[in-house]
Amino acid sequence: MPAGGAPGECATVNLNSLIEINKAGLQALRETLGPVGMVKFIQQYENGYGDYTKEKYTQPDLPIDEIDGLLKTKF
Repeated sequence: MPAGGAPGECATVNLNSLIEINKAGLQALRETLGPVGMVKFIQQYENGYGDYTKEKYTQPDLPIDEIDGLLKTKF
């Protein structure tokens, strides 16, 4: 939304500028969800880490009994 625009008014955003897209998106989230809701929404989409494609082949295939035992000792 342009500075000083009315709520519900469509924003004019330069779609070639990632900074403007990010700024407009955060503003829309903040206005709709409030600051706490905005943060909770963003936390759902963290980038994570590691290389799942590579790591999935390096994990051992454990029998279900062993997995169950590991879970019981940790929880």
